[in-house]
Amino acid sequence: MSTQPEHNNTLDQLSSALDSGELKRMRFMLNKGLRPVEAAKLLEKTPPRERQILWNLVSKENEGKVLQHLGDDVQADIVSRMDASELLAATEGLDSDDMADMMQQMPERLMREVLRIMDKQNRKRVEKLLSYPEDTAGGLMNTDTVTIRPDITVETVLRYLRRHTDVPQDTDSLFVVSRKDSFIGVLPLTRLLTSDPQVMVREIMRTEQAAIPATLPDQEVARLFEDEDLVSAPVVDESGKLLGRITIDDVVDVIREDADHSLMSMAGLDEDEDTFAPVLRTTRRRAVWLGINLITAFIASAVIGLFEGTLEQVVALAVLMPIVASMGGIAGSQTLTLVIRGQALGHIERGNIGWLFNRELIAGALNGTLWALVVAAVAVVWFGDTTVGIVIALAIVINLLAGAMAGTLLPMALKSAGIDPALAGSVLLTTITDVVGFFAFLGLATLFFG
Repeated sequence: MSTQPEHNNTLDQLSSALDSGELKRMRFMLNKGLRPVEAAKLLEKTPPRERQILWNLVSKENEGKVLQHLGDDVQADIVSRMDASELLAATEGLDSDDMADMMQQMPERLMREVLRIMDKQNRKRVEKLLSYPEDTAGGLMNTDTVTIRPDITVETVLRYLRRHTDVPQDTDSLFVVSRKDSFIGVLPLTRLLTSDPQVMVREIMRTEQAAIPATLPDQEVARLFEDEDLVSAPVVDESGKLLGRITIDDVVDVIREDADHSLMSMAGLDEDEDTFAPVLRTTRRRAVWLGINLITAFIASAVIGLFEGTLEQVVALAVLMPIVASMGGIAGSQTLTLVIRGQALGHIERGNIGWLFNRELIAGALNGTLWALVVAAVAVVWFGDTTVGIVIALAIVINLLAGAMAGTLLPMALKSAGIDPALAGSVLLTTITDVVGFFAFLGLATLFFG
């Protein structure tokens, strides 16, 4: 049964279901009509209040399957509302690497409690993964592997595999190890199935594939998978002992996260930023970058101030004017970057753009007020003129609001016109914030100074 049409209209269906109180239809869709990865995407594209309602509709047996596909920010928010026993029950059956990834997003207290109540075997596996940094091969690997010895026949291997009801996902090769679990080589399943049953494993195994050191950075792992066209690869410790394996799905996650990091870092945002994070969290995260930008803006203003002797009566306005445009520009860039990323991930639709627009306006107003007060205080001390402080404070608030509106609406308008928002958005945004900033600042100055 195809779920794509249902998935595309889920937000509209959710709004209708919430208004009418018909939540049985949503419960069925989340647990039966959508795959876990689709349910996770639905949660990520839903504002907080509706997201919590949706999460409460996810069945207990599906909670772990959905959790593992959520972005870190959304996942951490949901996990923070669960106790250790609930979380352990929800994640039962998950791969050890997915469990370790999830635990790295938990508060320290909750992580210790979950480890304490785990069974000994699972705890040992997870603790091994947690001992490696998240951005290394050891942090990416899964300890669930199929190993064989080189001194057995193909027929023995096949009998061994038939005793299992299942093999780990994305298994394309078996790992050949010594009696001390040192990695020797790999036996591709294709070669296993097409070889004479009486042939020894050592005769048909491949030894040219190098194992990945557990300390190798994840970006190097991704590059290795790309260069070698790998589906899975063994991970070893410094002595060559097999620890686990990395599969292509883990590498795809690394590539996506690196791309997100590159995009979001340009605006000083976290790649795991929740598109629909609450207003206060959004404001707090962006305030730091706005403060850093403010420092650079004051440096530019100080340079202009070197020529104040020739600027006569308007010297204060000329010195402070770049600050207004710069603050509006960086605030708008933050919103623009987040919206473009949300579009790329399919988070933003007709049903949630209104909520996002309102969130951005409120965040812009809060940050605008905060930094307007800071700049006004500096301006009053610098020039000894309270009116100058009032003018620049009002202009900053106006321009941050303009930046928030432009950053939200520009990508939508450009996409509707068939123009790439990532290509043209920043140029148009800079123009808008510069024009609005200068107009607001100089227009207010004209009113106040005559």
